[in-house]
Amino acid sequence: MKSSQKHSADWDIIIIGAGAAGLMAAIAAGKRKKRVLVLDHGKKAGAKIAVSGGGRCNFTNTNTSYEHYISNNPKFCISALNSYTPWDFIALLDNHNINYHEKKIGQLFCDGSAKQIVQLLHDSCLNFGVCFAFESQIKFVKKNRTGFLIKTNQAQLQTSALIIATGGLSFPKLGATDFGHKLASQFGLKILPSSPALVPFLLDNNNLEVSKPLAGIALDVVVTCNKVSFFDSLLFTHKGLSGPAILQISSYWQAGRPIQIDLLPKIDLFEHLQKNKIVKAKMTIQAILTSLLPKKLALVIAKQFSFASKSIAECSKNQMQQCANRVNRWQVTPSGTEGYRVAEVSRGGVDSRELSSKTMECLNISGLYFVGEVVDVTGQLGGYNLQWAWSSGWVAGQNA
Repeated sequence: MKSSQKHSADWDIIIIGAGAAGLMAAIAAGKRKKRVLVLDHGKKAGAKIAVSGGGRCNFTNTNTSYEHYISNNPKFCISALNSYTPWDFIALLDNHNINYHEKKIGQLFCDGSAKQIVQLLHDSCLNFGVCFAFESQIKFVKKNRTGFLIKTNQAQLQTSALIIATGGLSFPKLGATDFGHKLASQFGLKILPSSPALVPFLLDNNNLEVSKPLAGIALDVVVTCNKVSFFDSLLFTHKGLSGPAILQISSYWQAGRPIQIDLLPKIDLFEHLQKNKIVKAKMTIQAILTSLLPKKLALVIAKQFSFASKSIAECSKNQMQQCANRVNRWQVTPSGTEGYRVAEVSRGGVDSRELSSKTMECLNISGLYFVGEVVDVTGQLGGYNLQWAWSSGWVAGQNA
C-alpha cells in the first residue's frame, strides 16, 4: 500500500492513524464526498488488524452491548454502537464476498486471512477518493481560525476537521505510541491513566514454583476479581498465567490485588470428596484429584498436602475443605502483567466526558475528534474492541 498522491495542502478532514477506527472514519467521510487525507507513521494501513485474532481477525461480536466495555463513563459507547452495529460491518463483508465463521457464541472470524479486511478497508477508502500519506511524522498540530494546521516531515497541511485515531499503547512493535494522549493533553483534555488490558499475568518466584512445571496445560476455569467473573480457558505458561479467562480478568485487575480461580467450576470438590468418602473410601485424595484434573496439575496440588496420599476415609472434614479451597478457590496474586508488549489493548485514554457520544467531537474544541482505542473505552475479549473502532470511527466520519 503506497501513499496516495496529495494534490492539495488543504483538506476537509485529516485523520491521524490508519488503523481500524481511522480507516472506518475515512470511509464514512469519503462517502460524503469530503476531501480526506489519512496520515500514518507506518508504512501501510491496518498493521494491528492484520495480526488480530491469530491472523484471522475477530472482527466483531454479534452480542455487542455497552455491558461488554470498561469506561469511567460506562454508557458513553451506546450511541456509537447503535449508529454502526455489528450487522453493518457484517453487511460490508458480505458485499465484498469475505467469508467468516462463528468461533464462540457471537465471535466472528474470517475464514481466510485478516489481510482481506485490511485490503477491503484500504480499497474502499481509495474508491471514495481518500488519500494516504504513510511514513508521516507529525511535527506539530495547531488550532487556527479555519481549523487545524499540521506540519509533517512531508508537508504543511490545513484542515477544517481533525480526527485522532492513533490507538493506545498496546503492541509497540506495530507502531503504538502515546501520540494521541499527548495531543489531547496539548488541547487541555483530561487523560485517564493507561494500563495494559487483555494481557497475561506474571507470577512471583514462589507461585512460579507451582505453575512453571505446568506450562502448556490448559483447562476451563472460572476466574474472579473485583466481583467480576469469567468462565473460559486458562493456560499455564513459563512466566505465569494466560488464556482467554486470564486475558479477560486482566482488564479488571489492579496491581497488588489477588484473583480467585476455580479450577473445577462444575464440581464442588468438598461435596465430591464427602460423597466419595462413603462410596470410594479407599481412594486417596491424590487419586481423586487425578481423576478430575489434568494429571500434572493434580500431582502439583496433591504435593501441597501431606494427607493427599491417605485414603478419603482417613481424612478429616477440615483436610478435605483445605484441598477443596485450593481447587475451587485458589487465591493467587499476580506480580504484574506481561505489559503493553503483548497486551491486546490498553485501558484508559482520553476521558469520554470530554467528547460528544453522538459524534466523538470534543465538546470544547470544534472540529477535533477522538476515536477508537485512544478513548477511554475498552472492550472485553471477543471482537468488542474492533467493533468499537468501527462504530466510533464511523460516527466521527459521518459528522466531521
